[in-house]
Amino acid sequence: MARPVVGIIGNSYLMNDQYPTHAGGTMNSDAVANVSECLPLLIPSDPRFVSVAELLEVCDGFVLTGGRPNVHPAEYGEAETEAHGEFDRARDAIVLPLVRACVERGQPFFGICRGFQEVNVAMGGTLYPEIRDLPGRTNHRMPPDGTLEEKFALRHVVTLREGGVFHKVLGAREVMTNTLHGQGINTPGERIVIDGEAADGTPEAIYVEDAPGFTLSVQWHPEWNPGSDPVSRPLFCAFGDAVREWSVSRRGIGYQKSA
Repeated sequence: MARPVVGIIGNSYLMNDQYPTHAGGTMNSDAVANVSECLPLLIPSDPRFVSVAELLEVCDGFVLTGGRPNVHPAEYGEAETEAHGEFDRARDAIVLPLVRACVERGQPFFGICRGFQEVNVAMGGTLYPEIRDLPGRTNHRMPPDGTLEEKFALRHVVTLREGGVFHKVLGAREVMTNTLHGQGINTPGERIVIDGEAADGTPEAIYVEDAPGFTLSVQWHPEWNPGSDPVSRPLFCAFGDAVREWSVSRRGIGYQKSA
């Protein structure tokens, strides 16, 4: 029996500095296939090639991945500055309306890093261009040097809201996470619930209030060590369960999860 399909939002890159590609981190596919137990499908996030309507029909759920380019500030009513960094307007054009459509339909998505920020912007929120420049905030960016293990190492505590959605999923009020982001939430979007924060007050875990489906999103990168990390694994398991429920409700058939 076919597994439910999870669309993994791809990012645009130049291979060898000249060949345009769409790519996605292998660790995202690992998390979706081996923890969520769904079929990973890389999405070329560009309206020249796909439409939101097609993606909603083909996929049962979505992982909104991290990525180096940021959401363009025009999407939340601000002027572009040097501090806003690089952009991917094609991805903006696909993912922001996709988020809104999923919220309305109850179709599950899991937002990660840039995906977390996209969810906030899609719901009408704004972003700070650079967290480390704010008074009292720490540097949440990825270390510039070192191995992948060092870059994705657990670096700070996230405190979750007592009795909140993340508290229930993770079974703890404080969790250790990695941190590899420069931007962050300024104004929460409509219905955005901040369910977890870093010690410096930076929002780290959100969901969409009263949405009929799974909308959990995190500012860190749970796709690192998804099978063994005590924070990553339950998040991808819960997402996989939500995708299976959606698939059954829509297609009338189910996939037997492994024991």
